[in-house]
Amino acid sequence: MRKLILLSLLLCAMSAVKGQSYSELVEKAMDYTLKDSLAQAEELYKEALKLDPKNARNALLFSNLGTVQKRMGRLDDAIESYTMALNITPYATAILLNRASIYMEKGFREKAYLDYCNVIDLLPNDKEARLMRAYIYMYRRQYKEARIDYNVVVGEDAQNMTARLGLVMLDQKEGRFQSAIESLNLLINENPREAMLLKMRANIELEQKYPELALMDLEEAARVDTKDADIWVMIGDIQLELKNKGKAKEAYEKAIALGIPRLNLAEQLKNCR
Repeated sequence: MRKLILLSLLLCAMSAVKGQSYSELVEKAMDYTLKDSLAQAEELYKEALKLDPKNARNALLFSNLGTVQKRMGRLDDAIESYTMALNITPYATAILLNRASIYMEKGFREKAYLDYCNVIDLLPNDKEARLMRAYIYMYRRQYKEARIDYNVVVGEDAQNMTARLGLVMLDQKEGRFQSAIESLNLLINENPREAMLLKMRANIELEQKYPELALMDLEEAARVDTKDADIWVMIGDIQLELKNKGKAKEAYEKAIALGIPRLNLAEQLKNCR
């Protein structure tokens, strides 16, 4: 009897789903998505797509399905869903950006590059596409192309930190150290509590063979960020290079106290004797 009751309930549930309209399924799927009931949302989106495969709204459904699958960690399925959406609406920039972000997450830079290029063809000033394409250009060492993208972003948003830092890194890679330092000086004046900027300037000063200036920046960075162990490793390395073994050992010990395994610094500590 119990099995018969369960079977009846299951059949009723299946009939209820089958009897629901396309719009009802979509509405429930969106509601489940908002409630983080992602597995249920996925099933309802798929049911709606099967119910009316030629519906004009299916591009949106495939896109929503892709987003649900991405949130569930199923990136390959999400890519497939976004691709299905783009087969219907190939010029949907939001969907192109979503698929590109997954390609980047999976390390498929060239596929992401094509999506970002398509977005920029449609929306030349899109920040996300420009910044991510510049990142890919940097990876390829196509510095001229990366600079163009970063400059477009800065032209639209003069305070954009990511683009400004990208230009600093380009100047550094191309040996334009003075330009890089000047840009960093502006950023540090605007953001005096950003230890990362001080570390960047220190690295450029080291490339220019100014270890004393680098030490000043790193010591200030250590005051700004008291939990950054890497700063003390950098300080120790510079002090060791300058033959200040006692100061180098002191810096390494501070790095160890902040979480760097002693084994990682065994060679440097040995050279401090």
